[in-house]
Amino acid sequence: MKPVSAWIAAAQVNLDSGTLILQRDLDKYSLEVIFDRNSLWFVALWENGGRVAFRAAHAAGAELALKNIHEEPDKVLFDLESYTMRIAVVLSFPEVGKSIFRYTTTITPAFDMVMPYWPRDIMPLFAANGKTQNTSGTIHAGQVGTRSGQLFFSLERPETGSVFYFQNLTALNPFFEATKTSGADLVGGVWPEIGLKLPALEDQPLKKGEPYVISDAFIKLSDEVIKDNYQMSQAFLNHLADIYLLIPKPGTKYQDWHGMLKKGLTDLKEHHGCWKFAEGRSYLNAYVSDYKTPPESMVQLAVLLPLMDYDSWSGEDHSDLIDTIHEGLENFYDKELGTVVRWLPSLEKNLDWSEEQKQPEVMDAWYLHHPLLNLSRLALNGDKLATKLVLDSIDYVIKVAHHFNYEWPVFYKMATLEVLKKETAEGMGGEKDVPGAYAHLMIQVWQLTGDKKYFDEACKAARKMDGLGFDIFYQANNTSFSAGALLRLYKETKDKVYLDLSYLCIASILKNVQLWECDYGNGKHFPSFFSVFPLKDAPYTAAYEEQEVFAGVHTFLKEAEGVDEVLPSVKLLLAEFVKYVINKVAYYYPPLLPKEIIADKKDVRTGEIDPDLWIALEDLQDGWERCGQVGQEVYGAGIAFGIVPRQYFKVEKGGFMVFNEYPATDFKVKGNMLSFYTRGDARLDFRMVIVPMSGKKMPGIRVWYDKKANSNEIQPEGMPAKTMLAFRVKGDSRIKIEFISKN
Repeated sequence: MKPVSAWIAAAQVNLDSGTLILQRDLDKYSLEVIFDRNSLWFVALWENGGRVAFRAAHAAGAELALKNIHEEPDKVLFDLESYTMRIAVVLSFPEVGKSIFRYTTTITPAFDMVMPYWPRDIMPLFAANGKTQNTSGTIHAGQVGTRSGQLFFSLERPETGSVFYFQNLTALNPFFEATKTSGADLVGGVWPEIGLKLPALEDQPLKKGEPYVISDAFIKLSDEVIKDNYQMSQAFLNHLADIYLLIPKPGTKYQDWHGMLKKGLTDLKEHHGCWKFAEGRSYLNAYVSDYKTPPESMVQLAVLLPLMDYDSWSGEDHSDLIDTIHEGLENFYDKELGTVVRWLPSLEKNLDWSEEQKQPEVMDAWYLHHPLLNLSRLALNGDKLATKLVLDSIDYVIKVAHHFNYEWPVFYKMATLEVLKKETAEGMGGEKDVPGAYAHLMIQVWQLTGDKKYFDEACKAARKMDGLGFDIFYQANNTSFSAGALLRLYKETKDKVYLDLSYLCIASILKNVQLWECDYGNGKHFPSFFSVFPLKDAPYTAAYEEQEVFAGVHTFLKEAEGVDEVLPSVKLLLAEFVKYVINKVAYYYPPLLPKEIIADKKDVRTGEIDPDLWIALEDLQDGWERCGQVGQEVYGAGIAFGIVPRQYFKVEKGGFMVFNEYPATDFKVKGNMLSFYTRGDARLDFRMVIVPMSGKKMPGIRVWYDKKANSNEIQPEGMPAKTMLAFRVKGDSRIKIEFISKN
């Protein structure tokens, strides 16, 4: 018997003595509404007798009176009252035939009220008359920091099933604003005391007579008792997609990405703080005005590759900037080690030892592979220098992999391979997504050389990710690259373990996103819905990692073309991620933010911040923190260069471009007709925008689905404008655009 707190023991006694006031069928489950003297409970019952109770109302020890119940076909309204507060609870059933219910709780204090303790709202129960402390279960996923307020768990004793619980924390913003509290770390707990626990209120009271939503929970019930990591990740993805379709989602705003790109390009070229001169060559700084730290190989390539993608797409010529960056790449090759390294070797001695990796000859495991991934991309495009650097480095990379048996530590010495830091935290192991990044690199070297030994290396490394669960995630961008590489291995081998591992990577990324809008404090000035965090415990989101995950998702979806086995939930969620990340990442540019929410000079960790510079801040923080505390990252300058070629399609003949918030493919122009396919799910839509090309007039436009123009024509949003024409279109659809040029 597991010990429990007095709070949960008393709660179960009260529940057991409560009154059944309502019962509803929920697909093959049953939902009982039980009222006791100070709580209102919704108890989910499985056919096998298992039970889980959800506390929708709690009177903080006061006597609670049930004033009224109002039943409607798809919802029930409960009005309750105590000496301390009025409580309104809405129980709803948002989708017929699905085992999903929702409850929203609003309290109105009877006086200015503090609340030093809130109980959690989920109590797993044994069979009838059994004790909560006799249950056992596994929590597969909970909230970390300001990520989604989700809880995914299995009730294993008695063997019952699983529950996916999702708090729509957006609805709680007025509560957070009024009490100066955060939406971080609220949903979780330790079995059996789990669920939502609101932050303690001691200094900032809830105001008398003001209504506050304190819970907006969506719950999906399942008979699955999760047995392994692959079942867990796929159930997580499917449940999340089902709930995602129901939760309130914010709107998006079209950003002038071309205009931002031009400003950023000018600032990148002309602002002295972006550059460092060494060995007769110019190198990009990692952070604006950080002249102390030696140049880094990753930084050069993080800007060079997206810039070259943009030049190829646009037909413009920025060879002056491209050549400047490219010319310095060969100096990152260390002849003694036989590999490209992180720091410019001639200046490595200037490292200040301020961080674990800022020491000579120290390698952060993921960092060895990342620059070589980008170099191998250049090599596949015919770049001779990149080809030489990759092939000259690859034996060292393989030697390191074999030395660590494809299980990389965090930090090691490059010459001796001495481990300096074995684990990310005690008992957590090293950087567990590095095998995926290594596999990605090996696949690209295999494509470059045709030598099957590199493909075999990719397979061996990928197998090391088997059994890791959500711990597979170390750094978001590497995990997203891993997903695409694993899907490629599945396509080549038809070995389902690689497909399962790719799902595990995608699920791990989506576990680390923020599916709610932080609308309190500084967070009111920028969108945060569907933000992805760079590390599993990072307190902020980061520009470069979000842009790279965006690129990795595009790679995964491209690999998924023609793979019928890819889960519909994955296609739905990744298309929505692309839509919202485009909406969010523009706000890393400080000119789009109020100056008062940007970190003061004394609080900036690296370099300096120029709030008028179109170079991304590294970090957007929780609403009560200032943004840019880490610094203004030059290597984040690739954001716009990465987005424009992927989201815009140019129709030269018509003098216009098509911007899609969703990923789109199969663009075809025939005569005065453009057709293309939108990814995603037809139950959701996105904004498509027609914009004239520079110096051109807006053409005449008709848009429709499929072939039947008359019955499927799509009307534009709002009034047509000379500079922009917007439409709402569905995912998973073929779109046709007829145009009549006016130029």
